Amino acid sequence: MAKLMGIDVGSTTVKVALLGEDREILYTSYERHFSKVKECVLSRLAAVREKFGGDVKVSITGSAGLGLAQRSGVSFVQEVQAAFTAIRKYYPDADAAVELGGEDAKIIFVTGGTEQRMNGSCAGGTGAFIDQMATLLNLEVGEMDELSLRAEKVYPIASRCGVFAKSDIQPLLNQGAKKEDIAASIFQAVVDQTVSGLAQGRRIKGKVLFLGGPLYFIKGLRKAFQTTLHLDDEHAVFPDNAPCFMSVGAALYSESVDAQDIGTIIRKIESVKMSDEIVTGEPLFADREEYDEFVARHKQSDLQFCDIKTYTGDAYLGIDSGSTTTKLMLITPDCKILYSHYQSNNGQPLDIVLERLREIYDLSGGHVRICGCAVTGYGEDMMKAALKADFGIVETVAHFKAAVFFNPDVDFIIDIGGQDIKCFKIKNRAIDGIMLNEACSSGCGSFIQTFAKAMGMEIDEFSKLGLFSKKPVELGSRCTVFMNSSVKQAQKEGASVEDISAGLSMSIVKNAIYKVIRAKTPDELGQNILVQGGTFLNDAVLRSFEKETGKNVVRPGIAGLMGAFGAALYAKENVTGVSTVITEAELKNFSYVSKSRMCGGCTSNCNVNVIRFSDGRKFISGNKCEKGAGLKPHSDELDIYHFKYERLLASVTGEGSKKRGRVGIPLGLGFYEQLPLWAGFFETCGFEVVLSEKSSRDLYFKGQHTVASDTACYPAKLIHGHIESLLDKNVDFIFYPCESYNLDEYDSTNHYNCPVVAYYPELLKANNERLNGENFVMPYIDPNMRKSTVKTLKSALKKYKLSKALVSRGLDEGFKRLAAYYTAIEEKGSEIIYKARREGKALIVLAGRPYHIDPEINHGIGKLLTSLDMAVLSEDSVFQRGDLVKVNVLNQWTYHARLYRAAEYVTKHDDINLVQLVSFGCGIDAITTDEVRSILESRGKLYTQIKIDEINNLGVVKIRLRSMLAAIEEQKRNQNQ
Repeated sequence: MAKLMGIDVGSTTVKVALLGEDREILYTSYERHFSKVKECVLSRLAAVREKFGGDVKVSITGSAGLGLAQRSGVSFVQEVQAAFTAIRKYYPDADAAVELGGEDAKIIFVTGGTEQRMNGSCAGGTGAFIDQMATLLNLEVGEMDELSLRAEKVYPIASRCGVFAKSDIQPLLNQGAKKEDIAASIFQAVVDQTVSGLAQGRRIKGKVLFLGGPLYFIKGLRKAFQTTLHLDDEHAVFPDNAPCFMSVGAALYSESVDAQDIGTIIRKIESVKMSDEIVTGEPLFADREEYDEFVARHKQSDLQFCDIKTYTGDAYLGIDSGSTTTKLMLITPDCKILYSHYQSNNGQPLDIVLERLREIYDLSGGHVRICGCAVTGYGEDMMKAALKADFGIVETVAHFKAAVFFNPDVDFIIDIGGQDIKCFKIKNRAIDGIMLNEACSSGCGSFIQTFAKAMGMEIDEFSKLGLFSKKPVELGSRCTVFMNSSVKQAQKEGASVEDISAGLSMSIVKNAIYKVIRAKTPDELGQNILVQGGTFLNDAVLRSFEKETGKNVVRPGIAGLMGAFGAALYAKENVTGVSTVITEAELKNFSYVSKSRMCGGCTSNCNVNVIRFSDGRKFISGNKCEKGAGLKPHSDELDIYHFKYERLLASVTGEGSKKRGRVGIPLGLGFYEQLPLWAGFFETCGFEVVLSEKSSRDLYFKGQHTVASDTACYPAKLIHGHIESLLDKNVDFIFYPCESYNLDEYDSTNHYNCPVVAYYPELLKANNERLNGENFVMPYIDPNMRKSTVKTLKSALKKYKLSKALVSRGLDEGFKRLAAYYTAIEEKGSEIIYKARREGKALIVLAGRPYHIDPEINHGIGKLLTSLDMAVLSEDSVFQRGDLVKVNVLNQWTYHARLYRAAEYVTKHDDINLVQLVSFGCGIDAITTDEVRSILESRGKLYTQIKIDEINNLGVVKIRLRSMLAAIEEQKRNQNQ
């Protein structure tokens, strides 16, 4: 009989399995293909022919296998079918299977209805994500695995994208958190992504198979899955052939395929030719002469050097402690470079800076006097404390100062780093707008680095290949998952590595322009554009940017050091006397110790990191408020978010006979405004009102297994935990009405609720097996229609025999409490405005939705603003003061109308600015953000948007807010000149 062969061509690897006549496994192989799919498959087939020869029945499977199978004429089997075939053969009692590949993640449910769920738009929670995080930690994956097994604590880390994960990990590294704990946290993030993003409300239980390379090789990942899913060794199965499981399934499927000589199969695959389907663009350079002219033009934007060993005199030091790199620059008073340094911080930014400072002092031989030192970047606060630097400045200001030095007329700055894109619009020599990538890192340097690594090259070598490509591949601007598919398809169709390299450089530029900046045309960027950041040192990316915009731009020779140079310039301009920066003598005895602990100063229970310096000073980070840093807390008097939250909870009075039972109300979504209404109603009707516990990360995890979609906003995901909380409190029933319409405030075309808020009870009931018709009451009501609301509530609560009169009386009390709540908010807003103006404080309208007052959702942004010496208002405390606004879209949402009126109010007051809070996953805020921006900018006001979700690190938020304040101050100075 012919042997059976299965070939699994995955996103990053090729797996081959050969089964004998009695279907025992004779041979398996697992090998990275580095995007050379055809060559890798042929290599494995040659090895099988040499060892076994003869006839085989073969099938191909895998995410990258379909095209190869179609063009070669070899049988193809879909991955799910291959998996089921293998599961039925070897594990007939399995209930589910989890498979993690290089860039694919799947869950296959067997028991309770066969179904597969697979990642679609993001590579978060896959092997590629783990590789990326290992690189961030400067570790091999195996080393990270070993460290994770010695972890003592787990930090919350997002896993949907490198941008999100880095936002959580980098501050931990900068704060000195142990790599053991971070490694374990990364594996836990992969598990959380699998449970919430893939399972989508369906519980992973019973006997579970764990398949794929990452789950086979990484013990820390195995441990995290078992612990989270509460699986013992009997129910968590890690097959010996897990990496090749799909290829084994493909081999079993080959039973029905005709046998062929293995040499024939090899010849079929060898004969696969280039397709005409590939789409190509124009070359970056027509010839070498054009490239040389390009290089010469950009060399004009550079600084001169000065020998630090022979120079005598004053100097100014700038330090940019970035998210992944550390940069230093020492300049003379006439801005010549005495010393510069750029390197990955490897999780130890302070050690690198101390080492470089020792080198500076050693090279200068005592002839250079540092008159001023400024630090910027993610690690600004820690560096300033450790080095006793003179100034700490927000990085946007540092980059702006550096850009103006090279081009005084600059009106647009774009900075592309490893995983960040920052764009600044300049107007009247001041920052007028700031844009950062928030949801995707596909347009950053790490994006192209990932592909270089996949092809076995260094990024410099890979990038240079694209400079003279004749047919750059058109790849668009998409997430790494989709881009990988495009690259693989292009390779299968005959595109060269040179063509792909050029295409990826073009893709980075298109992503930045059309996804981050969201420009309709390149002309919107401006006329005098300056580019910076390490990624723009790549000539292919720079040329792609110039071709896409149709403009010659300025790229300084120090493009990767602009933050450090800007900080040095700031120090030079603001020096007031003798610098306080750490001296050479102090450096010799300098040391520090880092230790993590739980603050416990308030209910946030922040994990703070304490760094103690050898001279007795200390620096505390990771705290959301002043208590964690050992400082006197700012008063909450001028923070309306704090007031609203406490006032809302006070609407449950605890009064009433409680004779009818205990009703549970989840503290989330629409109840963050309507709680007074329903608390008044139920207490008047004789019920005890029981609220779910306050939102927290732990509460989110409690309900995570019932979350049906990872694309829902965090406020919606949190409500699942609130339902679990109420069920655990054994209330008689949970009340959660469906409301298509919000209360009509008569200032919009219509008054709809957001679809998620309106109908989420339906989703909760369908996805939580603990809910039923008895313990979950979810009537459809329109609170504006009194008569029908009374009738519907009486019917929904018929078990409790409420009279029509009692229901009506209950509603009267509920609306009375709601009106009192509205009045209290408006009065508090007036009080805050009065006190802030009396004390000379700036006012910020932190505009969003009612549920943004939840401290777990807003992550303490109100406290952050008050710590920056600002008073905080909300949209519903001031919108009544604003005029009705004519907008460019259909204004049919109650909360949207409030946003527009609040923005209109802000434009009338010089001392008030607006920051809009937006939850990731909120589709309808795609409308509001553009409209609010339009209202503000049409009247000369800055627009600042902050997107929030599970991530609780406020580093990026703080940068945005400080940048906004700096821009406002710069505007004022320009107006007064």
